[in-house]
Amino acid sequence: MNSPSRSGVFQAGADERMEAFGESISFDRRLYRHDVKGSIAHAEMLATVGLLSEEETRLICESLREIQLDLDEGKLPIRFELEDIHMHIEQALIDRIGDTGRKLHTARSRNDQVSTDIRMWVRDAIDKLDHQLKTLQTAFLSRCESDADVILPAYTHLQRAQPVLAPHYWLAYIEKFSRDRERLADCRRRVNRCSLGVAAVAGTTLPIDRQLTAEKLGFESVTANSLDTSSDRDFMMETAFVLSVIASHLSGWAEEWILWSTVEFNFIKLPQTFCTGSSIMPQKVNPDALELTRGKSAKVMGNLQTLMLLVKNLPMAYNRDLQEDKPPLFDSFDTIFAMLDIAAPIVAGSQLQRESIANRLEEGYLDATTLMEWMIKKGMPQRRAHHLVGAIVGEAMEKKVALKDLSLDALQKHAPELDESVYECLGTQNAVAAFVSYGSTAPDQVKAQVASWTTKLSS
Repeated sequence: MNSPSRSGVFQAGADERMEAFGESISFDRRLYRHDVKGSIAHAEMLATVGLLSEEETRLICESLREIQLDLDEGKLPIRFELEDIHMHIEQALIDRIGDTGRKLHTARSRNDQVSTDIRMWVRDAIDKLDHQLKTLQTAFLSRCESDADVILPAYTHLQRAQPVLAPHYWLAYIEKFSRDRERLADCRRRVNRCSLGVAAVAGTTLPIDRQLTAEKLGFESVTANSLDTSSDRDFMMETAFVLSVIASHLSGWAEEWILWSTVEFNFIKLPQTFCTGSSIMPQKVNPDALELTRGKSAKVMGNLQTLMLLVKNLPMAYNRDLQEDKPPLFDSFDTIFAMLDIAAPIVAGSQLQRESIANRLEEGYLDATTLMEWMIKKGMPQRRAHHLVGAIVGEAMEKKVALKDLSLDALQKHAPELDESVYECLGTQNAVAAFVSYGSTAPDQVKAQVASWTTKLSS
């Protein structure tokens, strides 16, 4: 049996190799619930405008719900000649209710049907992803109170730079994932436009009500141009881009914590339930979950490239190339879902190695910039203060001591105007306490940010 999409114009059936080559049921079957939902809304709209009777609509909708139950339970046979999930559902409907089932496709094409289904699927996936990101933010926020007294070295160029409170680090991740959620919300607005009713390419001569269908399906609006809608995959590329940014953030976090978990850093102990061992070295506790997070991010970014290259140079309106848009998008969502599923418990279950961090905290002259700014507050030009502190650090390095351990004579050798009060800004504890700017690691600022995020994430 050939696909119902092959009309009477064909004088020969499709080659079996073509059927196998052209099928998409192997990956688009996950759209079945959205296809049933869209078909029910379409049928109800057709009844409203007089293109279906009430009895026909009742029969169609009841049968569609039964088909969904069969799909839920895996009872609907998969047939490659039916190509995709949309034709499987339509053919099952026709097999059950005959010609009445053939009326469902009135005033729609698979072009607008597929576009509507994928928009509904992406919309639901975005909502799930937003919830997962919020859960991860909450996991970082939950660390802020327990780690409130811990000071960490912040790095630039992977060299020790300045001291920050541990909660300031956790808040940085919360901010990154907040921007991801903002991008998702903004992207969702463009996803949430209903394609149904533009038909194949030019619209329809039948008196349909697209706004009604959109309202039934929870869309905010309808797409405005049938030609554009038939070819539009911008919403998928935009979504794939947002997923790539999320993957980048997760990969960066994973890389940092992989480093932190090494003997060389010894900043954090990862939960062993998310680590693996070695087949030959019995002492190994490897951060495989984080390494896979870092590795899998490449797939998500590659999928964005696939989508962009897929639509490049396509002529206006629908082309069969667009069948291949779903596997990379599905894969990106699946990968991000999996990455986030383990990220929150890793964050919640890890332990800072407080003693190790504290023992080395004065290494790297994290208070040097604070000393420079202390000089500036005393009236010294920034460039002179920058040069003098560099010279003071050089002397401390030669003596292998911290800045706070240099004598006043040693400090005054470089800057005679310094007095005993300079020690109020030296040492990591004093350096952290000296910060005042909004968004900084100042204890009051961090406390306020934690309170603000507690309120935001509890709503």
